[in-house]
Amino acid sequence: MTSNVDSDARRAFLLAAAATTAAAALPANSKNMSTRATQLPDKAEPLPLSAIRLLPSPYLDAVTANHRYLLTLEPDRLLHNFMTSAGLKPKGEVYGGWEKDTIAGHTLGHYLSALSFMHAQTGEGGQGAVGAAGAAGKGELQRRVAYLVEQLGVAQQAHGDGYVGGFTRKRRDGSIVDGKEIFAEIVNGDIRSAGFDLNGCWVPLYNWHKLFAGLFDAEQWCGNRGALKVAIGLAEYIDRVFAALSDEQVQTVLACEHGGLNESLAELYARTRDPRWLALAERIYHHKVLDPLKREQDELANLHANTQVPKLVGLARLFELTGKPAHAIAPRFFWNTVTANHSYVIGGNADREYFQAPRSISTHITEQTCEACDTYNMLRLTRHLFAWRPDAALFDYYERAHLNHILAQQNPQTGMFTYMTPLMSGIAREFSEPFESFWCCVGSGMESHAKHGDSIWWQGGGRTEETLFVNLYIPSRATWKARRAEVEMTTRYPYEGRVNIKLAKLASPGQFTLALRIPAWVSEPVTITINGKPISPVREAGYALVRRRWRAGDTVTLELPLALRLEPTPGDDGTVAVLRGPMVMAADLGAIDKPFDTAAPALVGADLLSGFAPVNERAATYRTIGIGRPGDLPFSPFYKNYERRSAVYFRRFTDAGWARAEVAFAAEQARLKDLAARSVDVMYLGDMQPEREHELASEISYPVVYRGRRGRDARTGGFFAFRMKVRPGPLVLQATYWGDERNRRFHILVDGVRIASQTLEANLPGEFIYVDYPIPETLTREKTSVLVRFDPEPGRTAGPVFGCRIFAPAGVDNAVVTTAGA
Repeated sequence: MTSNVDSDARRAFLLAAAATTAAAALPANSKNMSTRATQLPDKAEPLPLSAIRLLPSPYLDAVTANHRYLLTLEPDRLLHNFMTSAGLKPKGEVYGGWEKDTIAGHTLGHYLSALSFMHAQTGEGGQGAVGAAGAAGKGELQRRVAYLVEQLGVAQQAHGDGYVGGFTRKRRDGSIVDGKEIFAEIVNGDIRSAGFDLNGCWVPLYNWHKLFAGLFDAEQWCGNRGALKVAIGLAEYIDRVFAALSDEQVQTVLACEHGGLNESLAELYARTRDPRWLALAERIYHHKVLDPLKREQDELANLHANTQVPKLVGLARLFELTGKPAHAIAPRFFWNTVTANHSYVIGGNADREYFQAPRSISTHITEQTCEACDTYNMLRLTRHLFAWRPDAALFDYYERAHLNHILAQQNPQTGMFTYMTPLMSGIAREFSEPFESFWCCVGSGMESHAKHGDSIWWQGGGRTEETLFVNLYIPSRATWKARRAEVEMTTRYPYEGRVNIKLAKLASPGQFTLALRIPAWVSEPVTITINGKPISPVREAGYALVRRRWRAGDTVTLELPLALRLEPTPGDDGTVAVLRGPMVMAADLGAIDKPFDTAAPALVGADLLSGFAPVNERAATYRTIGIGRPGDLPFSPFYKNYERRSAVYFRRFTDAGWARAEVAFAAEQARLKDLAARSVDVMYLGDMQPEREHELASEISYPVVYRGRRGRDARTGGFFAFRMKVRPGPLVLQATYWGDERNRRFHILVDGVRIASQTLEANLPGEFIYVDYPIPETLTREKTSVLVRFDPEPGRTAGPVFGCRIFAPAGVDNAVVTTAGA
């Protein structure tokens, strides 16, 4: 470590925070956190990750599975593009998936962080006593970190100018080359970005943010001094690029997703105290997104969610380093806004990776909800805000997202990760492949599941004494250096409400405060005892404050009631989720190898909670009795449904309301039956067999899936076309679109003749729309088929189109119509 860095405690806060990672409707949790505590410390920091050992629990299972996976990866394969970029011969073949694409290289930064966290969390060799790394020298995790840092230094030295990177660039002629060449263009003022693409290179600055984070974590948790040297060299290269740009050009560059590069430079300043890194960090400020948040305006709708969160984490770090109040406004407002108005019950946010209109969750319950990276970064932001001013509301959110999203993201049997965590009824989770995925969420998953202990125990210096916060009830053992104490927590929470906290060791008796988080969802009185005797502690900011003179062996027991409850979605009381304590419950809809093709389940009755009967309360399983539609269902914890189809959200009805809904459903089925009878041909876009049968041809066109429907789009310069049956007489071409699509303009052609142009600008938010285009009879006369083509306007996208149908208008003689599908 260098001598001019922050204190060890502050460093532990930031660096443990650097890698924790789609909320619930949290009306109690999303309160404005301006209330100032009177007895709690003004600030707090987590106990270092290296001081925490997990005890048996699902969290330890996740760490163990992740540890196995990390050791199956080959450092030389992750280094492949870094070596070729430097003109060196790689020692391993490049991995598949994103590592073979233009975002290549980002995984190495994640991997460095994950190895470093795993070393700190486990003590290298496993979950033994604190400090169990042993005296025999570096363990395998540290050795891998040292090798990666060394090889990055070799590549950097070969470049000779500080550059180090693994991303590639797709040129306009389609060839793939090293990504370094884009920076000469940028320095010369040639800057092109479409949001994720910077001069043909996929998110290079985001990529560097991950590399910086990995280097810093290697230094913090593995004591690797060479990591800081590599980071400084890279920062010098980046500084030269930005020095050549005007402020306007910088904003053009920042229009491309750049992760938390501002945080990276801020942290480099914290470690070196070199003022140029602080100046550059403050220059990496994206006005278009951050200025409205600074004004406390919610303009998040239609912004890519995870692109924004790291910018706020970076601002939070800048506030800590500079003390400038302006840097704190946007992070606080953003957190309050996202958790209250833009988040799902499991703690994640965004649909198809994008924020939607505030309080519109019920219209965005799809198979593409809750990107894992997004929640990973929201948890990091939560940690910063808590460090500024402890408030249990922050950790009510943290617990919910950590338990119900992050723990759901990894299959502990395989160690693999999800990208999205789908909340649409009946949709199965899709997990990564070990060596052929390397999505962003694989990288953040490696980190999240290497450090489940990092936010359990926090400490703060009070006005007269220390405070030890218990923020998460996860079985663990912690060394509290400030009091020369070891504290042990044993519990089956959230399956059972009892939590035991024992002072296993204490150097000498002394007075301090134990702050126990009492979740906002607790509606019944909680019971707290010390050594078996009930107490009535002071309650403040969501904590029970147990202040006394403590001795070794003292044991505090907390009893939290874990009753079932219903929680409506923000903005829609008619759509609800079921929770038990902090745990989201889900209806079990069957194994993932069995299709789910029935209607989403609903709940019907005047008193829905009375319709849940326990099956096994120790396992938190229930079954509905008489309230489920179309039938009663078993319920179990959502996070555990790794290989099950489930339902999380339910429309709720009174008995009369359900009767009306059934009538409306029958009418819709009758309409569809009539339309099918008048149909000549139906094209199911995005499905392989129908596309073959209809002779699909396309360029720069991609299949999509949304809300259980397959479709296809075409990007600028591309098209898609297919052949459909026709017959003589009046006909209509009907296309299906999602009503929330924006900035789409394209043309529809039949046998080369344009019959319509279509603009999609949120024509009907929250619903699929069906647009009819009459086909001139001259185009179908004496024909049995026609070629239907969708062409985007330059700079726009065509579709996605979720199916096409050719049918006869109502009232036309249907005798000659041949039905190709319903």
